Amino acid sequence: MLQVTKPEGFGNIQLTEVPIPEINARQVRVAADTTLISRGSELFRRYIMEEAVPPSIMGYSLTGVVEAVGAEVSDYQVGERVMGVAPHAQYVVAEPNATDGRIVRLPDDVSFEEGTFLPLATSAVAWADSSGVKDGDTVVVLGQGLVGSLMMQVLRGYNPARIITVDALPLRCELSKKLGADVAINADETDPVAEVRHLTEGKGANLVIDCVGGYAGVKSFEQAQDMTRQFGTIQLIALYQQAPLPLHSAKMMSKRLVAGILTAEPRSQIAARAVEKIRNGEIRASEMITHRFQYTEAKAAFDLLWNSPGDTLGVLIKWQ
Repeated sequence: MLQVTKPEGFGNIQLTEVPIPEINARQVRVAADTTLISRGSELFRRYIMEEAVPPSIMGYSLTGVVEAVGAEVSDYQVGERVMGVAPHAQYVVAEPNATDGRIVRLPDDVSFEEGTFLPLATSAVAWADSSGVKDGDTVVVLGQGLVGSLMMQVLRGYNPARIITVDALPLRCELSKKLGADVAINADETDPVAEVRHLTEGKGANLVIDCVGGYAGVKSFEQAQDMTRQFGTIQLIALYQQAPLPLHSAKMMSKRLVAGILTAEPRSQIAARAVEKIRNGEIRASEMITHRFQYTEAKAAFDLLWNSPGDTLGVLIKWQ
């Protein structure tokens, strides 16, 4: 079988032939249909690294069909459609667990393509639960990549008064408005801090969620502190900024900082909620897809995400 690998060298994405993995009595093997590339982690913690990256962490959003089941597995059957937290490869192995949500059945009305968004959608639900968002809040989501877009869509279910999104790429601003943002600010054309202050009559937002990973995340974290009102909350989701983040004590006085996920709910239960949000259209995953590549073009898919971020959002690799 073939799997995506990243040996030594910046951007050195390759397809490598390896044996089809064997399973033990507690595992299942899945034949891949589609995988999703996550720009934040897969580029800034894989693609740009000079050192080799283990194939096991090259990707984590895969859908496909169970094609082999271990003798002790009773929860899954051959032929079932599933999502697995697994790398980009033709075949992967998963070990069912009642709580960790690393393998999840896909309902018939959730496509393989939509299902690849489930790991990030599950995190988005957990992040939203942890944010402290309240009915009637003004919420700002910084960054409208995959994570920011999913956060914006999930937050709609918490009944905020208004969701303002910020990105520097026109395509992402357009998609953000299409997918449900009340206001989308193009940070390349407008000072987002000044605009948020203007839209909130000088007070700032109740909740600012920073989803800007990579190099731009250093600036966005500072902006988040400037656009959050007194007694408001900043939630930091983004990672891999490649530099320390500036935290100004004077700006943070009378404000809260939340980092990531602060809920103890089992991930499998959160995943079930995320699946339902995809099913009922609260998360419009199919509309987030901008590109599809055959697995033989895996390097081209990664290169596009790195070289042309303004043209992309959801980039899929097709394995069938």
